[in-house]
Amino acid sequence: MLFSDITLIDENFASQEHQWIGTIDGRIAYVGDTAPEDPARFGEVYPGHDRVLMPGLYNAHSHAPMTLLRGYAENLPLQTWLFERIFPFEAKMTAEDCYWATKLACAEMLRYGTVSFSDMYYHSRDCVRAVREAGMKCNMSDTLIAPQEKSYDEYPLAAANRAYLEELQGADDGRILIDFNVHAEYTTNPLSVRTLAKAAKEAGVRVQVHVSETHSEHEECKERHGGLTPVQYFDSLGLFDVPVTAAHCVWIEGEDFDILADRSATVAANPVSNMKLASGFAPIPRMLERGINVALGTDGCASNNNLDMFQDLYVLALVCKGAASDPTLISPSQALRIATRNGALSQGREDCGLVREGMRADLVVLDASGPSWHPTGDAASHAVYAGHGADVVLTMVDGRVLYRDGNWTTVDVEEAKAHVEAAKQRILQDL
Repeated sequence: MLFSDITLIDENFASQEHQWIGTIDGRIAYVGDTAPEDPARFGEVYPGHDRVLMPGLYNAHSHAPMTLLRGYAENLPLQTWLFERIFPFEAKMTAEDCYWATKLACAEMLRYGTVSFSDMYYHSRDCVRAVREAGMKCNMSDTLIAPQEKSYDEYPLAAANRAYLEELQGADDGRILIDFNVHAEYTTNPLSVRTLAKAAKEAGVRVQVHVSETHSEHEECKERHGGLTPVQYFDSLGLFDVPVTAAHCVWIEGEDFDILADRSATVAANPVSNMKLASGFAPIPRMLERGINVALGTDGCASNNNLDMFQDLYVLALVCKGAASDPTLISPSQALRIATRNGALSQGREDCGLVREGMRADLVVLDASGPSWHPTGDAASHAVYAGHGADVVLTMVDGRVLYRDGNWTTVDVEEAKAHVEAAKQRILQDL
């Protein structure tokens, strides 16, 4: 495809007007301010009038099958929400439920410009089946919850992860990656974490983990482990010896910043979920100052309640200013980088997340003809502060158009909706 005479949010996350971007064989083959020679080699010409092209969004922390729990267990504190409502509901979810709920999540993410996501859940094989059928990218991980003092190898998850790595790692030209994950400090034990960390290092895989989401979680960890914060606790067990995406990190303190930076970890910020569950405000500006790779996540649909990352992008850009009473914090370019390139790096996808020749063609087109985009101005600023997920008119993954002008090319949305509705009613009747 050749995007012609279009406004571009470029590799520096600055707005450039009257640009041409061509894709061939899944990659960006041309970026320039004039039409390329032999434009016919790119195939379809996409007119760029009143359109903005930008890199696709990378959701760095999600629980895709939780579309099934959308609107369930509202207005509760996190621990009550999790242990009394969410866990009992999830215990009744089947592998087939997770497949359909993930398929619905993929449709929603594609609709709003997300091209890849990092997921922590269960039944990874079935979730990956939905992602592959949708044509998206994903770092999928099955969750370790280890209440008993047993080694990771003694839990069924260890055998499952070995099978996932053998069957799925790198599938579909690298679009599917398998990570390991630890649910949290308070749902596991030191032996299980230490042995999982060792297995992850031996397998050469990344790890996803919840860290310091609430004040009580953070302080109770210190009480249990001789003053160690969750970051320090996990570091002592070797978890940060591999690339880690640490979700939330709302209450990190002191040495935590140094560990995350020195270990090249990613923090997946979830500002909407954190506000909805009243968990607090992550110190994102300080993380950025320390050189920590900060990415953006939605969390699950039971605590967000949607997968429109433009909403999360908007909140991210504002909440840091409001929490610190400093309007200069988090520029639009910084926010866009967090939601795109930084998320790609958190997944180990070095050739993704930028509009640059040679990069994977993971692209989003926004309709800038609506009233919220006028008068015209800096497209990067408008995309963050004035744009909406509903402005997305095209989502491309590896050069393949998966959503365009209200139509999904790979997902039967009505079918997915019907299966999810039926599953939710069945589970609610059984609770």
